[in-house]
Amino acid sequence: MSMPDFNLLVVLDVLLAEGSVAGAARRLRLSPSAMSRALARLRETTGDPLLVRAGRGLVPTPRAVELREQVGRLVQDAQAVLRPAEKLDLPQLARTFTLRTREGFVENFGPALLARLSREAPGVRLCFVQKLDKDSTPLRDGDVDLETGVIGKATAPELRVQALFRDRFIGVVRQGHPLAEGEITPARYAAARHIAVSRRGLGAEPVDEALAPLGLQREVAAIVGSFSAALALAGASDLVASVPERHTGKLRAGMLSFALPVPTPEFTVSLLWHPRLDADPAHRWLRGCVREVCAGHGADAERTL
Repeated sequence: MSMPDFNLLVVLDVLLAEGSVAGAARRLRLSPSAMSRALARLRETTGDPLLVRAGRGLVPTPRAVELREQVGRLVQDAQAVLRPAEKLDLPQLARTFTLRTREGFVENFGPALLARLSREAPGVRLCFVQKLDKDSTPLRDGDVDLETGVIGKATAPELRVQALFRDRFIGVVRQGHPLAEGEITPARYAAARHIAVSRRGLGAEPVDEALAPLGLQREVAAIVGSFSAALALAGASDLVASVPERHTGKLRAGMLSFALPVPTPEFTVSLLWHPRLDADPAHRWLRGCVREVCAGHGADAERTL
């Protein structure tokens, strides 16, 4: 079996990015005829035309579209392997990292993370953007460097994942709420009026599944799209909010927090990134900072009453 010409991967990557033989030739500093011959070899090797004529331009075939991300990743990995290892100079590092997180992350972990970065790498800037869904496209496209969240079926399988901390749901009410006096039983909890959190307006939460076997059902008075909104309503009314404990510590300041009277599953909040950044020294350093800051908060995490 003959060894394939791995140089063709670089050619294919540029051809798919440019969508033009002439453009790819200029980028690789080859003549148009040499690029045409390389495309012919690629077609023979893959058994697919890859780029076909459409009017005055070329369009990728379905096979080419399928290969685009894989080929780009292979080329980037090869470049990383062949590139000389660089020693990370944190005091001189000037870079902006974008972190995509749910509400509460910035309030609870942002100050400690920024303080550490200021000490070690004052030239690094963090850009926090809100995570509104589980779509992995921003990580794939490079618009986001790091993301936090709970792994689910919608999480892209190629992403790198590392656990940050465990969390659980708790109940939260204003100071002076009727639930503040006496034992909070499942019946008392269910009898109160509640705020549900759902971005799709459905209102179903894990606590509802735990109440059902007891023949209990919450009365949901409002459905909101975020935990911060739920806490704002709970703080100004007699409604009850059920929110993640660690993600909302700062947001719950001045309110009464209590353990739910029925068992609900804990969940793991993880750190996610695209594999193309796996070996990047600066990115690896930032991942370590996020992990250690979240772990440090674990020892001081506010406990429920």
